[in-house]
Amino acid sequence: MTEPDRHPFLYVVVCAAGVAAGVGRLITAARARGWEVGVIATPTAATDGFFDVAAAEELTGRPIRARSRRPGETRPFPAPDAVVVAPATFNTVNKWAAGIADTLALSTLCESLGLGVPVAVLPCVGGALAAHPAYRESLDRLRATGVRFGDPYAGQAGEFAWEGVLDLVEEAGRAGRSVESPSQPTVGPTSMPPVNTS
Repeated sequence: MTEPDRHPFLYVVVCAAGVAAGVGRLITAARARGWEVGVIATPTAATDGFFDVAAAEELTGRPIRARSRRPGETRPFPAPDAVVVAPATFNTVNKWAAGIADTLALSTLCESLGLGVPVAVLPCVGGALAAHPAYRESLDRLRATGVRFGDPYAGQAGEFAWEGVLDLVEEAGRAGRSVESPSQPTVGPTSMPPVNTS
């Protein structure tokens, strides 16, 4: 539940796909809807130029996270009210569904499921990989936990549907998951243990 003195907090998990360069559009749209935003990137996305880290930090007013906190470091983000994964790669979806938490991004996603935090995903997976049976099984397993998957190219003129993932996660909140959409009353439990983003 969101405390009365703060906006709901959205974790944006960014994976290493070419479309990640446009993640500023997602951050800007989320802020316009009343969300505060913290970005957690996979190590490759954060270090190999898949998106402009400095620009994302300026948009959010917070550091981009790609590694666990060291002992004694303070928690840079509050616990999430919701999580979006955009873009989500084949590797991340399969590891997440298998319960593999070998990066900060994956451990955050795995814990979010256990805490009942609403999660919405825009995959960025090519046709050949999407046909792999392990990927299909991963989608089924994650959907069974309440994760919502959107059509990544349902945006205008076939563009990556950045705002569509916000619609999905807000719908999840209205459906009774533990999130307060910026335009909707709080639903779900009155308190929730924080996601361990260490």
